[in-house]
Amino acid sequence: MPDLQTPVDRTPRDVLARYYQAMLDKSADDLADLYAVDALHEFPFAAPGFPPCFEGREAVRAGYRAAWGASPVEVAEIKEIAAYETADPSVIIAEQIVVGTLPAGRGTLTVPGLLILHVSGGLIRRVRDYIDGSAASGARG
Repeated sequence: MPDLQTPVDRTPRDVLARYYQAMLDKSADDLADLYAVDALHEFPFAAPGFPPCFEGREAVRAGYRAAWGASPVEVAEIKEIAAYETADPSVIIAEQIVVGTLPAGRGTLTVPGLLILHVSGGLIRRVRDYIDGSAASGARG
């Protein structure tokens, strides 16, 4: 069944669900398409060698395409610990653990994180992505 929901109809919770699906699919295009053209994605705890932010939709697309393309890890599951709606209806805060599988049966990797998504008109305007940098470094092999 085709998705008839337009971006403007998406709530922050809808956007979060789509964000998680893009991660599961390792689809930089699906992820970037959730962002406004001039969005900002910040990594306050960026791991060494990782940029502190992506400025704009196309930077998100290129950055995630490069990161996911270089990583041998496949995202197996995203465990949403909690999602908090705030006094600002455009903001949702999500605690999650990303579980990935390593190739050749080398085991699994868990990366805890916290996302703060600012959504307006059904598109992400700003993300603060508090990812465990040391765990994420393991994802890059």
